[in-house]
Amino acid sequence: MTRATVEVRTGYPYEVHIGSDLLPEAAARIAKRTHVVLTDAHVAPLWAKAFGAAPRIVVAPGEASKSLRVLESVLDELVASRMKRDGLVVCLGGGVVGDLGGLAASLYMRGIDFVQCPTTLLAQVDSSVGGKTAINLAGGKNLAGTFHQPIAVYADVATLATLADEEFTSGLGEVVKSALVGDPSLLDELTENAGAIRARRVEALIPVVERCVRVKAAVVAADEREAGTRKTLNLGHTFAHAIEHAAGYGTVPHGLAVSVGLSLAVRASARLGLLSDPELPERLARVQTRLGLPSELEHLPALTPAALHAGLTHDKKGQDAGRPRLVLPRAAGDLVLDIPADDALLAELLG
Repeated sequence: MTRATVEVRTGYPYEVHIGSDLLPEAAARIAKRTHVVLTDAHVAPLWAKAFGAAPRIVVAPGEASKSLRVLESVLDELVASRMKRDGLVVCLGGGVVGDLGGLAASLYMRGIDFVQCPTTLLAQVDSSVGGKTAINLAGGKNLAGTFHQPIAVYADVATLATLADEEFTSGLGEVVKSALVGDPSLLDELTENAGAIRARRVEALIPVVERCVRVKAAVVAADEREAGTRKTLNLGHTFAHAIEHAAGYGTVPHGLAVSVGLSLAVRASARLGLLSDPELPERLARVQTRLGLPSELEHLPALTPAALHAGLTHDKKGQDAGRPRLVLPRAAGDLVLDIPADDALLAELLG
């Protein structure tokens, strides 16, 4: 497979293009439109040249750039560039750049177009698709944001060659989540092809990214604004966000926190008598091991139970009178939503 295209059938449909060396194609598509490239200081020297002399807005890498201060500076740069309502923002980078740029595009002149050119595995399989934009607030992750769909996504797997090992592995956490949400056979194929995937072979990466995007596209098309079934994409994320909050945002890469969150979700499902596939814990642990993903809290920096419990109260994805609501798997591809977690369960899971 040399490339694939997935249509995301939202209110304003768009296509996700997956392949190698796609950035020049993205640049050609938007060449006749006034545009600005938003990127970060790490990605800019590696990949921004594909967009020629287009004006650039360069932010610092990392979660600290998902802030009101940086958002304001991006909006000021758009004003300085004399961007009009027919202008366009190109988000060239990982999830931070995509979230920040998408939010800026949604706010500038009450909404202008943007294109996602994700350069991390995590962004390619998850955050670049679906139209969620956000920044972090002191009270929690992604608490200020909008729904604003891109007009196109170009997932160029050639960019993954420049990722640090930990960042690439972090993306695999979201890949495993996608398999659990809507593509059960992908779990075993990830296990079988782990060597080629971890070696970042293009022929192995393109179908993996495509299958994850198809899962996300189907869920988003059915529930664009997260009124119901889109919550399935939050599998493992309530625990993951608690981990990230407890450790300090940016300390534990998101996908690694998600991987541990998936293990905790499976364990919670078993504890509550919801798990219908007794082999799922072993299948999940096997693929995590093969892909180099953490599966236990002990695999992460030391986090106290008190800090993890406090982190759960900051997660916006589900609260019921202060009690977290969880997305839990009965089996791969069969999830149950809004399960309240009581103190006894959380104590057992988090220590």
